[in-house]
Amino acid sequence: MRSRLGASVLLLALLGLVAVWAGGPAAARVMKRAGEPAVSVFPIAGSRVATPRTQIAFRGVPVSGFGQITVTGSLSGVHAGTIASDSDGDGGSFLPAKPFTPGETVTVNTSLNVIGGVNGTFQFTVATPSGGIPAIHWPPAGRVAGDVYEYRSRPDLVPPAVKLTRWSSKDAPGDIFLAPQFGPVQDGPEIIGPGGGIVWFDPLSGDSSAADFRVQQYRGQPVLTWWQGYVTAGAGVGVDEIYNSSYQPVAVVHAANGLSADEHEFQLTPENTALITAYYPVYWDASSLRGSKREIVFDSVVQEIDIPTGLVLFQWDSLDHIPISASYEPLPHGGRSPFDYFHVNSAQQDGDGNLLISGRNTWAAYKVNIQTGAVIWELGGKRSSFRLAPGVYWAFQHDVEAQASNDLVVTLFDDAAGPPIEAKESRSIKLTLDLRNMTARQVTQDLHTPPLLTNFEGNDQQLPNGDAFVGWGQQPYFSEYSHTGQLIFDGHFVDANASYRAYRFPWSGTPTTPPAIAYSGGKTPTVYASWNGATHVSRWRVLGGPAPGQLRGLVSARRVWFETWIPLHSPQRYLAVQALDSAGHVLGTSPTIRG
Repeated sequence: MRSRLGASVLLLALLGLVAVWAGGPAAARVMKRAGEPAVSVFPIAGSRVATPRTQIAFRGVPVSGFGQITVTGSLSGVHAGTIASDSDGDGGSFLPAKPFTPGETVTVNTSLNVIGGVNGTFQFTVATPSGGIPAIHWPPAGRVAGDVYEYRSRPDLVPPAVKLTRWSSKDAPGDIFLAPQFGPVQDGPEIIGPGGGIVWFDPLSGDSSAADFRVQQYRGQPVLTWWQGYVTAGAGVGVDEIYNSSYQPVAVVHAANGLSADEHEFQLTPENTALITAYYPVYWDASSLRGSKREIVFDSVVQEIDIPTGLVLFQWDSLDHIPISASYEPLPHGGRSPFDYFHVNSAQQDGDGNLLISGRNTWAAYKVNIQTGAVIWELGGKRSSFRLAPGVYWAFQHDVEAQASNDLVVTLFDDAAGPPIEAKESRSIKLTLDLRNMTARQVTQDLHTPPLLTNFEGNDQQLPNGDAFVGWGQQPYFSEYSHTGQLIFDGHFVDANASYRAYRFPWSGTPTTPPAIAYSGGKTPTVYASWNGATHVSRWRVLGGPAPGQLRGLVSARRVWFETWIPLHSPQRYLAVQALDSAGHVLGTSPTIRG
């Protein structure tokens, strides 16, 4: 059979036709036809950090145009596999039936016009993984008075408490989105109303925590998104969640290629794909930094995921593009901790479709080509493509975002600590880039009063009205600044908590679960009513009566924060509450309880 297939390949090649036979010997290289579309491949041609469980993604041509594909490992031999189509029809992936062998070179033969390939053939190297990332949950914040909210109607919810210290009529509309990481009792995504009360809280089980909690658009609808999992050694191991406005799960986004989603980025694109980050510990030669030739190094990974299929559409590996010598991070002592030389902490789709990627430990941001992964320019760091104007500096930055097409304006959160450098406080800054002369100058900076120094995390969200909403990361604060730099809103956790990022968004939620009710007797019988996540409740109506089927309206009261206390004139044998909107319509009714 092999000799017949080989003869057929030779005959077709001589006839000038495309023929690559899966499962056979190395395919013959053939001449390219004029006008063939350029096809991006991931792992990119020449990659040195592919995972053993990598898929081979092709973008720019539908799977019907793939032709035959042969995949051969230098140690593992020819790989059988299946072809899976991306949901947009503009590509797909070869899914190997077995893993690749660490350290081997993989050769992929196709009849496609592969970017970086030669006559459709390209190669990549499989890195040697150093093992998984151990699960170590952060310790809870030390307990202080008033550090959590407690509710009689929802004793299962114990969200971290916040305190607002400044607000005004100039604040932008919307709720505040936090993801407390240090308990002290429960972690989870938390929505705070503009006046400081809880709107919604979702406690996570076990040692899980949440990060990057916000409102995004998915398939034309507003959704809640966040990462959840555990964090250790600065890296996250978990998944990314998408929930609808009824707080029901829509999708769970996993990292591909055997990796786990990291907490640093989860962005939904206008194409309804997901930009996520991951950390991949591999053995790497760090002898150029006087380290080991088998140093454990974190490869910082950015993936674009096709949400319906879970397939990779794009992957960027820091070790393929940024040398370890670019880092300001010292090699760890003892060789036990991974060398986190890059530490990706944001990835944003720019106005031209390319990506802007932040490396915390190189103090730089990188404009990256979405087809090839190549670095277009570097902002900051040891080899900046831009000349920074006098007084322009930052260190250990987070959340680098382009605020206009063609990168004319860039914002970032300057931690300036981790450990602290010359600066004595953290800040958010806005830069303008001159792409003709390749210069960068600072336009504004937002500072906190009193000054804060953040060792890790933080973000700068530009609001539609021109304000900036700043999350102070490791520090428990979240603030809003007017377009003139005036601090107009400020709040903080009551305890020494942290939220990786903080956001402000308008939000409308309608839970499918019923309202909750509790009752206490005594001299003043009182009903407690709440509805986790409901944003349209204006008033509560208490129903009471001698039997479950004989309830009547007793009293109504204006909704106050998360839980409303409603005193009764007399005890009732059975009770329920109804949530009413501003027009008096019933939005939901609680279960009936015995008084």
